[in-house]
Amino acid sequence: MIRWIVTFAAGLFAVWSFAALGDPVLKTGDAGIRIGNVMPYTGALAAFGAIGRAEAAYFQMLNEHGGINGRNVEFISYDDSSDPLQAMDLTRNLVETENALFVFGSFGTPSNLVVRKYLNEKHIPQLFVASGDDQWANPRDFPWTMGWPPAFRTEGRIYANYIQAYYSEKKIGVLWQNDEFGRDLFRGLEEGLGDAARMIVTDTAFDATDRSLDPQLDILHNSGAEILVFDGAPAMAAQVIRHLGESDWHPVLVLDNAAASIASALRPGGLENSIGVISTAFLKDGSDPAWKDDTAMKEYLSFMDKYDPEGDKEDIYTVFGYAVAQTLVQVLKQCGDDLSRENVMKQAQSLKDFRSSVTLPGIAITTSPTDFRPVKEMRLVQFDGRTWQPIGQLFDSAFTSGAGNAH
Repeated sequence: MIRWIVTFAAGLFAVWSFAALGDPVLKTGDAGIRIGNVMPYTGALAAFGAIGRAEAAYFQMLNEHGGINGRNVEFISYDDSSDPLQAMDLTRNLVETENALFVFGSFGTPSNLVVRKYLNEKHIPQLFVASGDDQWANPRDFPWTMGWPPAFRTEGRIYANYIQAYYSEKKIGVLWQNDEFGRDLFRGLEEGLGDAARMIVTDTAFDATDRSLDPQLDILHNSGAEILVFDGAPAMAAQVIRHLGESDWHPVLVLDNAAASIASALRPGGLENSIGVISTAFLKDGSDPAWKDDTAMKEYLSFMDKYDPEGDKEDIYTVFGYAVAQTLVQVLKQCGDDLSRENVMKQAQSLKDFRSSVTLPGIAITTSPTDFRPVKEMRLVQFDGRTWQPIGQLFDSAFTSGAGNAH
């Protein structure tokens, strides 16, 4: 029986539970698979909570269809409000009180960094971290931690490639979030530009909790920047879009993938103001009529209607949650009856050309004991006032190393 539980203790957190509480850590022969998760359902980054809601809904659907190899999934998701200290306490609780078999899909670089050492020391898989930081792909030092989305640095290099190809004479301003996420993408942009990094005439940082970006935007405007690269969260991206729409400064706007949500950034900032915005994508867009006859997207839309009716079908974070849940299910299916932590991690390292139904065509997931970056490819897209339209080929993670590849 599916139950929705909301608990208040040491800060707000929510728990989705798909089996009876109190089960021990899974052993061979047990009926359920207990999975822990930490997500920002409240606070400045609450938009990303849509990921956890979609994951919860996906496991609900899965359980109604017999679970995984005959076992139900119990998904326990806590709200840390993107506070790393809460993330540490809540992750300990997932492991030591809730007896989660592993931690899956937790959001954000700071919150995941703070728990990484703890989970690795206890040999508990920290699977498919919802962050593109390079640090999730370090199997030598942290063999129990694996990311999922493409690397932020890869994304920065893709923007550098685009700017050099189409705007090689224009001045660049960069507005970046002052944390590991912001620094990683900015570093990729600089690396990708190489000697052309002199095109960057100014950059300025902001904190995710800042109430207004007007001071930073005034600095960037006064610098003469003709291209604005924004690297931050969707709520702040909405501020930028709205500000530019109301001002006499109209640079080419490049939004990082994490901020490129129609639901959380473009719509609040103004869809008309968003026309022409550049970003990257690796997932299908739920609002794009190009997918209206796509069987997989029809299934996704039906899933949203039945299992996540309050969610936004056009929100890329719901698509993200759906896709990463599919990836985890593949891992657990490969585990068969051996659902030890060691085998879960082994199977996560053994994905071979797995294709989520909602990743873009041509994107396949392959991992190995030395390759902890499941999704490696992205493509450039441009917003036309309604949907994101592709404007380039797929770029892969070779851009992180500087080799580069497009196909």
